[in-house]
Amino acid sequence: MKSVIIIRHAKSNWDNILHSDFERQLNDRGHQDAPMMAERLLDRKVKIDALISSPAKRAFTTAAYFAEAFDIKENSIIKVPELYHAPAPVFFNVISKVDDAYKTIAIFSHNPGITDFVNELTVAQIDDMPTCAMFAVKANITHWKLFAEAEKEFLFFDYPKKGQ
Repeated sequence: MKSVIIIRHAKSNWDNILHSDFERQLNDRGHQDAPMMAERLLDRKVKIDALISSPAKRAFTTAAYFAEAFDIKENSIIKVPELYHAPAPVFFNVISKVDDAYKTIAIFSHNPGITDFVNELTVAQIDDMPTCAMFAVKANITHWKLFAEAEKEFLFFDYPKKGQ
């Protein structure tokens, strides 16, 4: 059994027009939401084996908050440049190359591709992956290269403002 948790980066800061899109940092709400959502994931008793992130500042910083919560070294976060504004097929390609030793992975990326990707996973459809949202599925496979074609089971969808 393999599980994937797809996480959109936390809220980013648009104040500094001198920063490129790639270098945009989290805003205050992003710095609050990322550790809060990491705690929510911990409360679900999930064990993450690998964190895989777009190298963009806002995605990687979000992944770093999750790494801290799960006691994973920040330098263990796997940076995958293709995840920066990736369309759905790129997610499947990245997952197909994951080490089979990992049972549960978390992937940090961006919209609109992240919403398109989660909507290809199961019949559970969403309009939008809000910032710092988590969407999780599992597949009864032993090799990540089989993930794209495998039947997936929806596990949960959570986001900072859910239940407020």
